[in-house]
Amino acid sequence: MARAMLEYTKTVLQKVSFDTKLFCKELEKAVTRLLPFEIEELKLWLQQFIFDKPELKQSLLYLKA
Repeated sequence: MARAMLEYTKTVLQKVSFDTKLFCKELEKAVTRLLPFEIEELKLWLQQFIFDKPELKQSLLYLKA
């Protein structure tokens, strides 16, 4: 089930990527719900996903904590 939560999180983040505030809010929720190793995997995915979306780069701050 843990794997399903990570995939669900990725899907939600993709769908809300049009709105920076909403994206950051969903990412913040995800960090509280995912396991540490899943957060690391999410970091890698997020770096690739926001590569061509400079408006979302600020969201990386939520993963530094």
